[in-house]
Amino acid sequence: MSEVRHPEKIFRVSNPIPKKPPWIRVKAPTSKFFKSTDKILKNKKIITVCEEAACPNISECWQKKHATFMILGDICTRACAFCNIKTGKPGFIDKDEPNKIAEAVSELGLEHVVVTSVDRDDLQDGGAEHFINVISSIRKLNSNCTVEVLTPDFHKKSKALDILSNELPDVFNHNLETVPRLYLKIRPGSRYFVSLKLLSDIKKLNPKIFTKSGLMVGLGETKDEIYQVMDDLRAADVDFITIGQYLPPTPKHAKLEKFITPNEFNEYKKMAIAKGFLMVASSPLTRSSYHASEDFRVMQKNRDSKNI
Repeated sequence: MSEVRHPEKIFRVSNPIPKKPPWIRVKAPTSKFFKSTDKILKNKKIITVCEEAACPNISECWQKKHATFMILGDICTRACAFCNIKTGKPGFIDKDEPNKIAEAVSELGLEHVVVTSVDRDDLQDGGAEHFINVISSIRKLNSNCTVEVLTPDFHKKSKALDILSNELPDVFNHNLETVPRLYLKIRPGSRYFVSLKLLSDIKKLNPKIFTKSGLMVGLGETKDEIYQVMDDLRAADVDFITIGQYLPPTPKHAKLEKFITPNEFNEYKKMAIAKGFLMVASSPLTRSSYHASEDFRVMQKNRDSKNI
C-alpha cells in the first residue's frame, strides 16, 4: 500500500479562510450534463484535477463535458503549500491509462483536451514517456482533437525533453504559479528558473507549438513582481498567460493575503497584452484549463492575424 499524506497533515499552521467577496461565485453541480460527465469518468476510472484540486469551476466545465484529466495517479511526490492533491509515495502506473483517456475523450466528444499530472520525482523520466503515450493514444482515436498538456517541471530528469519531443502537443503548459521570491514558501520542491527554462526549451524544439503558463495571485506578491514574471515569460517566448485568484483549500494551506479585485485583474490583462502575449486570461476564477478550448481557438486566430 502506498504511503499517503494529505496536504492538511503536512502544513501545521492554521490560516483562517476569509469570506469570499461578491465577485467570486461558484455554482453547485446539479445539471444532467454534469452527471453525464461524472458517469463517463467514473466508468473509465479516470482521475481529474477538477476533483483532486477542488477546482471552483467544476460545475460549469463538466456541464459542457469539459474535464481535465490527471495522469500518473493521484499521489504527488511534492508538497506545494497551495495544492489540495495528496502527497506521499505514488503507486504503480496504469499502463492502460492512455487508452482509457482516449476513449473518454471520444465519449465526451471533446475537440480540445487538457491532460495534466502529479509530480513523479520517483520516476527516471518524471513521467514524460507516459505523457507522450497519452498524447499518441488520444490522437489515434480522435484525429480532429487538439491536445494541451500541463506538465511538471521534470527537474533533474535529463532525458525528459528528448522523450517529450517525440510527440509534442498542440499546447504545452507549465505553470510558474507564483513570483520567484515566494518559491521557497509556496513551491519548496521547485525552482523558478528551471520552470522558465522548460518553457523556453520546448519552444525551441518546435517554434510553432503554443506555450502557456499560469500564476496565482493573492499570496503576497507585488504588482511589480507580476510584471517581472510577465517579462521573463515573454523572454522565454511564451504565448499565453493565465492569472487567477488563489483560494486556499483548507486553513492548513498557504495563507491568503489578499482578494484581488476584478479591476486589478483587468490591469494585469492590459499589461500582459501590451507585453506581447498572444492570449491572456485574467480573472478571479481563471484556472489553467478554464475555457481552454475556446482560448486555444482565439490564440490560433491571433497568431494567424499577426502572421507569426
